[in-house]
Amino acid sequence: MNRIRFQNIVLSHCSRYPRLQIEDLYKLAHQAALGSEHAIRDIAAARKWLMRELDEMKAGPTEPLLDEISADRRIVRVHLLPFISSGGDPETLLQAFIRTANEYHGSLELLGEYWGAIERLSEKGEVPFQTADLEAYIEQMESLGFPPVHHSKQYQSAYLPSYRVVLRRFLSINH
Repeated sequence: MNRIRFQNIVLSHCSRYPRLQIEDLYKLAHQAALGSEHAIRDIAAARKWLMRELDEMKAGPTEPLLDEISADRRIVRVHLLPFISSGGDPETLLQAFIRTANEYHGSLELLGEYWGAIERLSEKGEVPFQTADLEAYIEQMESLGFPPVHHSKQYQSAYLPSYRVVLRRFLSINH
């Protein structure tokens, strides 16, 4: 893992999203290490969820089309508003999301490395959270089996996140 590259991703997110909370950093590290949250068995439900989100989407802050979140640049968040605005096909994105969820198998070891990189940033005072709080949070997540989490209420209300996590190679987007 390229620790410096991941730390730069974290610092970028802290700068772009100053209201993020520890759970938002965990979500970033979790998605970067493990990809989509779980295998998708009900494609119709995934399609309905995407279409509903597209219908209800509100303009939030300006986001890049693709947001690299893993140190190896393989995992990206595809932000829905710029994706649709650039003429992206929802079905293509849905298929990339499903393939990622069903085919990509990250590792808890990588999640640990990413979290360690975040803790090192905290030790240097470069993220707005105390190392002890980060350690307590990851211990709680470990006790629960490292589950996926939702964005914090602060993050959701401030930034209206609307994206899908996919393997870049499953998209034909070069941004």
